[in-house]
Formats: sequence, C-alpha cells, structure tokens
Amino acid sequence: TPGHADFAGEVDRVLTMIDGVCLVVDAAEGAMAQTKYVLSRALRMGLKPVLVLNKCDKPDAWGRIETGEVENELFETFHSLGADDHQMDYVTVYASGKAGWATTDLALAHQYSSGQNAPDKQTASMAVLLDTIIQNIPPPDLSTFHGILDPTQEPFAMAATTVGYDNFLGRLCTGRIYSGTVAKNDTVALIPRDMDPQNIPDAALSANTISAMFVNRGVSRTPLDPPIAKAGDIVTLAGVPDNIAVGDTLTLKSNPVNKALQTPPINPPTLSIEIGGNTSPLAGKEGTIVASSRVRDRLISETDNNVTLNVTKSDTDSDRSVVHARGELQLGILIEQMRREGYEMTVSPPKIITSMCESTGEKLEPFEEVIIDVESEYSGTVIDSLTGERKGLLLEMSDSSDGKTRMVFEIPTRGLLGFQNEIATLTRGTAVVNHLFLENRPYAGVIGGIDKGKLVSNDVGKSNLFSLANLAKRGVLFIEAGEEVYQGMVIGESSRPGDLDVNPVRAKETNNMRTVNKEEKLYVPPPKRYSIEELIGYMNDDEVLEVTPKSVRLRKAELDAGVRERAARTRKKQLMAAQKGKK
Repeated sequence: TPGHADFAGEVDRVLTMIDGVCLVVDAAEGAMAQTKYVLSRALRMGLKPVLVLNKCDKPDAWGRIETGEVENELFETFHSLGADDHQMDYVTVYASGKAGWATTDLALAHQYSSGQNAPDKQTASMAVLLDTIIQNIPPPDLSTFHGILDPTQEPFAMAATTVGYDNFLGRLCTGRIYSGTVAKNDTVALIPRDMDPQNIPDAALSANTISAMFVNRGVSRTPLDPPIAKAGDIVTLAGVPDNIAVGDTLTLKSNPVNKALQTPPINPPTLSIEIGGNTSPLAGKEGTIVASSRVRDRLISETDNNVTLNVTKSDTDSDRSVVHARGELQLGILIEQMRREGYEMTVSPPKIITSMCESTGEKLEPFEEVIIDVESEYSGTVIDSLTGERKGLLLEMSDSSDGKTRMVFEIPTRGLLGFQNEIATLTRGTAVVNHLFLENRPYAGVIGGIDKGKLVSNDVGKSNLFSLANLAKRGVLFIEAGEEVYQGMVIGESSRPGDLDVNPVRAKETNNMRTVNKEEKLYVPPPKRYSIEELIGYMNDDEVLEVTPKSVRLRKAELDAGVRERAARTRKKQLMAAQKGKK
C-alpha cells in the first residue's frame, strides 16, 4: 500500500514492473480500505490477482469462510472496483502464515484450521502458494526491438523505476529489464524518456560503466552472483549516469535500442515551500546546525535519493531554498528528519506551483483526483468538506456491504491544504484518502473562507499559569506554563476572526490583601499540539514555522506588532483601491 496519499503515485510506477499480484486478505477482517486502493490500480492495469486468505486459523475466521461471507465481500469489492470476468475468475489459496501452511483445498484448510489434522509439510507448505503463482501469473512480458525470437539476443533495454545514490557506489537505478542481457563492467547509455527516436542515432548519449549489480532477497539488497541479468529480471545497477531520471531507458552503448521504453511519468510536484536557517529570537539555543548554507546543502543531498523533490535557490531571499514536493506529509517527513539531525530551520507557508498556458495566456494550477474510503455515516460530512469552499467536484460514489462508501473527487491541489487534519477530525480517523495528479487546469479562483484568528504573544519570557488560565477563555492554547515565548510567537487559536495580541508572561500581582479568590486554584486545559505536516497546512500567509530539534513553534513572519498593523492597513487600502478600479 502507498502508506499515504502523497506517495500514491509510487504505486503506478511499481505496478509497471510486475505481471501479477497476490491479494492477501485477513480471513476474519476482509479487505481493508488501503488494500482496495492498490487493488483498484492493479485491476485498471489488467492484472489478474491470486487471492490469499491468510490467518484462516483465527477463531472467528472459519465461520465467515464457511458461510461464504468472505467470498461475497471480496466478489462485491472486485465488482465495485470495475474488475472484468477474467479478473473475477481468480484462484483462492487458504493459508496461515504463522502456522506455515497453505492449500487450495477448502476441506483440507478446514482440517488444518480446526486442528483435526496436522498439515503435511510436503503437500501443504508455503510451496503451494509459490506453485500457484507460477501456474496463474504469466511470465514477464518482453519487448522486441529487432524481431528476434530469443529476447536475450535483443539489445539491452531497462526502464528506471526508482533512482537513488550511495556514497560508495555512486548513482543507483532500480528497474525491470525488458530485453537483452547486461553484466557487470558493461558500458550503458542513457536515453531520456521524452527523446525523439529519430534523434537517438546522432545524439551524444550519457554513458557509464556498471560497477555492481544487486537484487532484493526479501527486504535486503544482496549482490547478484553471477553478475549478469537478462530480460524479465528486476535488478539494481550501480554506476549508471548521474543525470538519469525516473522513466528513462538504459541500453548498451555498443548496441543501443532504437527508441525509449514507454513508461508512466513521475508525478510532478504540486507544492513549494521556502526553507532557511532559523531567524527567531531563540535561534541557536536548541540545535547545533543553524547556518542557511548548511541547511541548503542538506536539502540538495536529499534529492539524491528522493527523486520527487526538487531544490532551487530562492529569488527573493538568498539565504532560503525553495523545495518542490508532492504534499504536506512528504515535506513534513523531510523536515522531521532534518530536525532530528540537529538542524534549526524557518519554514514558509506552502504555495501551489502554477503555470501559464502558452496558447491562451491563462493561469493554470494543478488538479488532483481524490479517492476516499470512509464509513457511510460520514459520507455527507466528506462531501460538504470537499465540495464547498475547497471547490471539489464529486464524480463517483458507491456503497459496499461492509458499511463503507467510496467517493471520487476532482479538486484543485490548493483545496487539499490542511484537508488531512480536518477530515481525520470529522470522520474520527476512519477516512482513507489517496490522491493523484491529473493535469493543470484554469485557475479555480479564491478557495477557503476567513483565516482563523490567532493569539499572538506581545512579550518575551516564560509563559505564566495565571495568564494562560485567562487566555484559555479566548481560544485554544498551543503552549503550556513554563514554555519560552517571544514577541510575535503564535501561542493559540482565537475563538474569533482576526489576530489578538496577548501577554502570556504576565504574572499575578502580589500584595498583602486577603480576598475571596486569593487561594483560587487555576486550571489550564492541555495544549493542542500539531505535527509538522499539520502546521504546514494550518499556518496563514503571514506566518512561518520555526523548527528546532526540541520544539516546533508557529510565529508571525514580522515579529513587531506595529509593523504588522501598518502593513495590514496598507493591504486594506490597496484592496479597496483595486475594487474601485474594477468598478
């Protein structure tokens, strides 16, 4: 499964390397929502699955199998995902990974599950599953460039599915070989994915010598012995040209192919943020790496293994770097890794990557397909959230017997900012969201309503329990007593629109007068803590994120309240003038 919507595009790239799938389902629970998404992509590519009902020895599993409940649920799942008759005619393997047995015979599976008969190690081992895969999944589909009957005699051609970097081995490339053979010390040439076939013979193709070859054995990467691979193998090559990109074709320099392989493009980045060194009043107190140049070097090194990231220098601030990525979580993972390494950073609000149409001059923005699986009782909430201010369009909606509803939307990428946190709250964490880039379309206009007001500190020091107890009545707090605050730092969310400058440092006055409330106990609700990816989608345009190894703080880009107020008045006058000009 993709794990998260930001990485859903990786599923399609991996599916291009395979010829079949095994659908592993818990016999007691049925197909999960995450599994349905990957299964739908596999079915769309025409792959026929082998069904593996695992954990058949669970106490409540066999009753569901005998009554046909599991099969009915899976049949309905396949039907709802658009499977054809050929794909629905799948083979079922009953298994228990824990006990180490597998069989295609329902009666034997019942005996093994109930303990009536011990599994035969010769006829009911996991070898049954491997034999079923060999019998039902077709051999690799090979490409022919010169019409040679033996694919190994064809020129070598391999599609790059993933690209990485190793400090000792250099540039790495993992992919599937579609024709020919390759061995260690062969010189390979690189054909870009979009190169015209007519230009290949005369082009000066980048070339390099293969220094090592690897294959995956389980979850580990091991050297290939002997170091030679042929058509149909999935291998990792070390020493490929440094400028290789996902989707490019590798071929032998001495006998190149006459065209690039057809591969799905990598999903383009849709978000950009600016990251620089920490510039807050508390800079350098919690981390060991603060210099903006060190931050930029770390970001650039990340692009060696994370091919979906792109790092450039900021046009407005030479100390900052612009990072292009797929979504909030992908950025959040990168920032979290850096803070654990001792970096202190300032992160700007995310911006959508727009473009201009060459023919019409119209402003374009990315649109995405959003697939949501959720409990049926929350389907109305999801529709209201996406089709309102977020400008989403509902395309499909289908219900299943297990009480789930699948909905397909088309929505501007801007409409997804902050959506993960919101939908998790609205659906009590039951929604599974996946989204894929569709295309660039005309700008959809203003999205969202009034920005949420914030409680902004106007003093420096440690927050005081007395002040926080009073401020808790004005909104939701992000800090607790004893935390360091400074002028311009956001300490909470206001219950009303507009920012409110408050003093979280002020202590209770001390005197010798006795009052009824003298010994009153103060109570402050627990602070609301956001993760980095949640704050990326939560902060307003005039705010930035301060990230250190110990803390994550939200603050105003301009710390001085007077300067912020004057800038707000100027923006208001400019907006009024623009509106008058339109009239």
